[in-house]
Amino acid sequence: MQNKPQGVLSQNPFDIFVIGARKGFHIAIHNLMPNVVMAYVIAEMLNLLGVMSWVGKIFAPVMGVFGLPGEAITVLLTAWLSSSAGTGVAVSLLARGALTGTDITILTPAIFLMGAQLQYMGRLLGVSDVPKKYWPLLMLTSILNAIIAMLVMRFIA
Repeated sequence: MQNKPQGVLSQNPFDIFVIGARKGFHIAIHNLMPNVVMAYVIAEMLNLLGVMSWVGKIFAPVMGVFGLPGEAITVLLTAWLSSSAGTGVAVSLLARGALTGTDITILTPAIFLMGAQLQYMGRLLGVSDVPKKYWPLLMLTSILNAIIAMLVMRFIA
């Protein structure tokens, strides 16, 4: 008699697929969607209060290096907290015309290369007993990778 993995009732590929799809749906609804909605709401609030245009003016020179408008910095800052939140802000800025499809193409690798670092500090680095003196270097490495990716994307997008 074969031992079945816990939680899998049969070895039928269709049953395994359905179980996986249910788990994926649960993750999307309970973990990803709240971050995206929260980010979208915050982006809209910043826009209504005029903060987004102010941020855009201040960071325009820095983001101009990547061929992006200044408002794109908000995508990177929120992506540092959560990749799905960064995606939500990017979609919000795209919907109101502050970002273009090319801008999103430039930002996408950065969202995932440096995304959710704040969450991962506690979840991964703390649990794996990485000495805290290395944390800033690990964070900086991800940010530098994101910067390099945006520069590369600027020239191929």
